[in-house]
Amino acid sequence: MGPLTLHGRSVRGLFAAVLTALAAVAALVTATPAAHADTQICDAFGSTTIQGRYVVQNNRWGTSATQCITATDTGFRLTQADGSVPTNGAPKSYPSVYNGCHYTNCSPGTYLPARLSTISGALTSISYGYVSDAVYDAAYDIWLDPTPRTDGVNRTEIMVWFNKVGSIQPVGSAVGTSTVAGRSWQVWSGNNGSNDVLSFVAPSAIGSWSFDVMDFVRQAISRGLADSSWYLTSVQAGFEPWANGAGLAVNSFSSSVTTGGGLGDPGDPGTPASCKVAYKTNVWQGGYTADVIVTNTGTAPVDDWHLTFTLPSGQKVTNSWNATVSPSSGTVTATNLGHNARIAAGGSQSFGFQGSYTGTFARPDRFTLNGAACTTA
Repeated sequence: MGPLTLHGRSVRGLFAAVLTALAAVAALVTATPAAHADTQICDAFGSTTIQGRYVVQNNRWGTSATQCITATDTGFRLTQADGSVPTNGAPKSYPSVYNGCHYTNCSPGTYLPARLSTISGALTSISYGYVSDAVYDAAYDIWLDPTPRTDGVNRTEIMVWFNKVGSIQPVGSAVGTSTVAGRSWQVWSGNNGSNDVLSFVAPSAIGSWSFDVMDFVRQAISRGLADSSWYLTSVQAGFEPWANGAGLAVNSFSSSVTTGGGLGDPGDPGTPASCKVAYKTNVWQGGYTADVIVTNTGTAPVDDWHLTFTLPSGQKVTNSWNATVSPSSGTVTATNLGHNARIAAGGSQSFGFQGSYTGTFARPDRFTLNGAACTTA
């Protein structure tokens, strides 16, 4: 991400709305922050929240040219990204969506910072929208520090480059290749003057992916750039543009942290201590359907649920109902639709999908609901 002394300056406070004595104007002010309306941000360090648990930030620091983003229900898109900076230096901004704490701005209800030794999983899912007429990288940032700090620059930054366009490269130098979370990466290591940076660059563009952040954290630990006594302070998904960038988008983002107690991230409201999944299939040569029932066996409701599981090799989702299932293969996440967002205590929700397969058909062997491991029926 370039010199991160700039990467996260303090976000400006929001101005209080001015109420007038006129009833009509007062009513208009009250109606303005609609629950699901898209929000445009052109302030250099402006931010807003989405889904009640993630922060979307504009974070323009490397240029005075205008940059505007529009926060959506599930992510954000760059609507204006003027200007350019030299490609042999730092990018001009890092618009992103995140879970955790970034320069004192913490996402609502986050469980971060959390000590690495207590984290049993940090599942995340991201879907990007790319353009070709810009110079940029699509970067997933993972921040680590010896202390549970919520401000300033962390000691180590892990960057996962899903895509890059143009003659740009990560901080430092290439130090080899590595297979992490089932994918091959070119690995870069260096220091930007403020913190260590460990980067993993995909050999070709990744549009969407679900993975466990801890797979990359363990890489940093094995390379001496972190320790299990350190803290995970935030995870962020966004873009570093050097030139232009309008049209780039994070279509969807989710993040859930599971600690040793077995509970999911309190950033996911009502995450239960336990859940149960029934996975029923109808299989024919080369294809199948799966009907999935998710039961909340906890004592609190689950709102905005995400069921994550890994499809066996050779399987691919072709369509789904009652949930959005993404990506189509590998580790996938089923996300509720608007009409079935809550699983009541003791209640259940169901969804299904159709898929194809090669070789011998098999079932997923592990499911997590908002980061909490489920039993199978």
